[in-house]
Amino acid sequence: MPANRFRSHSYRKMNKRTPGGVNVLRYKKKKPSKHVCAECGALLHGVPRGRPYEINKLSKSQKRPNRPFGGNLCPKCARKHFKNEARK
Repeated sequence: MPANRFRSHSYRKMNKRTPGGVNVLRYKKKKPSKHVCAECGALLHGVPRGRPYEINKLSKSQKRPNRPFGGNLCPKCARKHFKNEARK
């Protein structure tokens, strides 16, 4: 019987092969959902999915696109935002 904290569906079951050649059931937290644009809700490319401890291991350039509003707005919405700011 697994420990109580592993009985919920927030953990993913994984079969791992140990060095001794035995298959063991391990429990791992699920991946978070994909990042979406704050305006239109489109999926953002170049923003990795991962738990915070995994994201913190990445370099700054791997965490999000290196442009204004990168990781927050999709390129279309960012372009639209820049045009509106320039027109004001």
